[in-house]
Amino acid sequence: MTAARNASAPRASFYDEVTNRIIAELDAGRFPWVQPWGTVGAGPGLPRNAGSNRPYSGVNILVLWGAVIEHGYAGQGWLTFRQALGVGGCVRKGERGTTVFYADRFTPEQEKQRVAREGGEPGQVPFLKRFTVFNVAQCDGLPERLTDIAPPMPECEAVPAAEALIAATGADFRIGGNRAFYAPAEDFVRVPPQPAFRDQINYYRTALHELGHWTGHRSRLARDLSGAFGTAGYAREELTAELASAFLCASLGIVPTVRHADYLAGWLTVLRNDNRAIFRAASQASKAAEYLLAFRDNPNPELPSPANDDGEG
Repeated sequence: MTAARNASAPRASFYDEVTNRIIAELDAGRFPWVQPWGTVGAGPGLPRNAGSNRPYSGVNILVLWGAVIEHGYAGQGWLTFRQALGVGGCVRKGERGTTVFYADRFTPEQEKQRVAREGGEPGQVPFLKRFTVFNVAQCDGLPERLTDIAPPMPECEAVPAAEALIAATGADFRIGGNRAFYAPAEDFVRVPPQPAFRDQINYYRTALHELGHWTGHRSRLARDLSGAFGTAGYAREELTAELASAFLCASLGIVPTVRHADYLAGWLTVLRNDNRAIFRAASQASKAAEYLLAFRDNPNPELPSPANDDGEG
């Protein structure tokens, strides 16, 4: 076996490991991005590095949400073993961590030398690193600032937050009709009026789903929105918008729910045919959520760097 194949083996196995886990959840009728938050101490929210307060993104959100639910952790803060020691704490003996990943690309030295001689664009090599992280509930001796858990916002406060975000985007957001959709050609979102929803909060969950599609317009994050209903491309975009809505809801303190369970068969087909599909969808969903949330503080957010279709970065 060549060195290149040896190097790619852990990468491939991690894609398979995460994809197979999510397929098993979906086969069992459970959606990894819609967690039963009421059964554990943790409220809805994005997992964060407890030391830097930096949120995790992409498929790592799904992995860490799953760990919170499985073990009943009370918070969404995570640290590596060394980070826990660095702030004066420690991971309790016998605790098992959760594997997350960081993927990026680097330019080999020979490529840099070639470009210096010949010009042109340097070739890059993808790499994948695994990290083991521990929930703050698995640690002792941490500073209180890392273990204090803010109570979730009541629903009555979360709704205005969602309303404000919708308005801040400046999207052509139309209320009316009997179905929700985003029209890429005309670049507008349409959502039925609130009385059409059995629960008022579902109006906002649906609006955030459609705004997830809105971010894919060529003038924003430039995703491929051309897939016709029933195609793999359509299923991939619906999965991206579904995850984006879940990430946005969690950020706003709203419990995510499944908005389009009828697409389950299409999602399963996509995941079974491509072990990187959930990584791409989760990465694109994170970028969509970040793009929208930026409007809370800046009405003209800068476009993020182009999406990496491998779900990396």
